[in-house]
Amino acid sequence: MRRARWVDSGRIDGGSALVDVLGRHPALAVRQVLAPELARSWAQTVIAAEAKLVDDFGGEQRALGRAFYTHLENGRTPQYFGGRSDDVVEGVLPGMQAFTRGLLARLLGGVVRQRHGFCGPGVHVFPVGEKVARRGGVFHYDLEGLTDIDIAGGARAVSFVIMLQPAQHRGGLTLYSRQYRGEGWPMDQEPRGPKTTTTARAGDAILFSSYRLHRINGFAGFDARISITCHAVEVDKDVWDCWF
Repeated sequence: MRRARWVDSGRIDGGSALVDVLGRHPALAVRQVLAPELARSWAQTVIAAEAKLVDDFGGEQRALGRAFYTHLENGRTPQYFGGRSDDVVEGVLPGMQAFTRGLLARLLGGVVRQRHGFCGPGVHVFPVGEKVARRGGVFHYDLEGLTDIDIAGGARAVSFVIMLQPAQHRGGLTLYSRQYRGEGWPMDQEPRGPKTTTTARAGDAILFSSYRLHRINGFAGFDARISITCHAVEVDKDVWDCWF
């Protein structure tokens, strides 16, 4: 299995040629889309806004903004669609959502717009000592938010992560050769077959297919693992809707 294709942030205006890399590599990784100092500053700003973070899965993870998959899995979709998530995110990290959409548009070579009624890009916080840190995340695809028509028709869909504060030890993203073919998910046991791990530093970004099996590796140290996340699906030729 190939490794992620790394490119410098100054060479990401390749349009569809860049997203097409995902047909040959498990991920497209971009160095320093944010200056490391700015990424760490944003991470500290999120930590300082603790009272505004949303607890998910009993505190196993937290978020600035409301993530659709956590609310769907916990029966909290009314809170997801009825809240003011974007106002909170904008108040803590002004301009982050617009920056993320703009960067994703450059990588995809198209138009990226916020999905109607859904929350915009947000920030995941995985605390030290909690389940993901101790055991790693579940093996899963990012299918939440995709419609049955999207999945049946093979609509292009991507997940996008910008690392603000990496774990001090381990904590990389492991991507598997397996892509979604209708099986149950998430999975309790690691599947057989090729895999590769991509480790991002502060300010790096990773783009991969939402249909690719993946997980966050366990990690250790004193600092939480903090990253911006959004998902997107192509709804028309080179037109993508994104959400958190």
